[in-house]
Amino acid sequence: MRRAAVLLATLSLAGCGSIGPETVNRDRIQYVSAISDSWKRQMLLNLVRVRYGDVPVFLDVTSVINAYSLDQIVRAEAEAAPPNRGDTYLQFGGSLQYSDKPTITYVPLTGDKFARSIMSPIPVPSVLLLLQSGYPADLVLRFCVNSVNGVENSHGGLVPNAGHPEFAELLQLLREAQRDGLLGFEARTETGRSRTLIQLRTPADGVLAARQQRLRDLLRLRKDAAEYDVGYGSFPRGDIEIAMLTRSILQVMIDVGSYLDTPAVDVEQGRVVAPRQEPEGRGLATPVRVRTGDAAPQDSFVSVAYRGHWFWIDDRDLQSKAAFSFLMLLFSLTETSGTQTAPLITVPAR
Repeated sequence: MRRAAVLLATLSLAGCGSIGPETVNRDRIQYVSAISDSWKRQMLLNLVRVRYGDVPVFLDVTSVINAYSLDQIVRAEAEAAPPNRGDTYLQFGGSLQYSDKPTITYVPLTGDKFARSIMSPIPVPSVLLLLQSGYPADLVLRFCVNSVNGVENSHGGLVPNAGHPEFAELLQLLREAQRDGLLGFEARTETGRSRTLIQLRTPADGVLAARQQRLRDLLRLRKDAAEYDVGYGSFPRGDIEIAMLTRSILQVMIDVGSYLDTPAVDVEQGRVVAPRQEPEGRGLATPVRVRTGDAAPQDSFVSVAYRGHWFWIDDRDLQSKAAFSFLMLLFSLTETSGTQTAPLITVPAR
């Protein structure tokens, strides 16, 4: 018997689905949250490391690249034979392939970049920029300066200094002048010379005028002047200049770290010194309150484990959260603007 004609048909469909737009909102938020949380934990860990006499180590996230692909394949196959043959069939098949390939690049902060970012004094214009941006004068100067016109701030570290009692009064007067709109700033260029100025306005109100005068007295400034040159240094060259001896980020971290709570057993065994306390009567609170315990905290703003203990900032401690966030901002401001060396990454086009 003559074999009947056979019809064979094969259909193959392949395509690459587009899923990019759907991932933007999700990925951006998730990566921002992850990087932010890791940045906070890195900063707290380095504060604790410095507290224990260890070296701070910073690892920057320089790039985040996420590549998605969605491949779809659908197949249909059929074979028809003469009646009663029994070998007629119809078959369908397909596959779906999905891939998510994130590439995250880390670069350690070392060498010259470490020295410039961590060990160099914070530029005076950056300090004034923070004040002009509305950050409280007492917070900015307490963190960023060792002295203003010879009035010394307290600091911790290997050679702690109790500072001058007048420094707390200076911070309060500057904060009040800032609040009352009596503190101004200006950058000026005259005959090729750049000048940075602080302006102290004298109001008509007697109480406010007395405060401004007391501020001038503390800084030993000329009483009839309205503006004063600001520069880096320990002492001014005259009575129309304000000299700020600014700190490096490492000095700020050492000072803030000296207040951190530590396990009593570590203090008793000589692994770390007891937490620093401000002299009574100065009205200066602990800038960042970091608690410690053996178990992971349940309600923390940020927490890290170190040497078998947990260290954290309570999420209900608004003052410590604000001061800690300011410290992170301060670190960002000191990042150098030079070209950062990072690995070259080739991302394949799809």
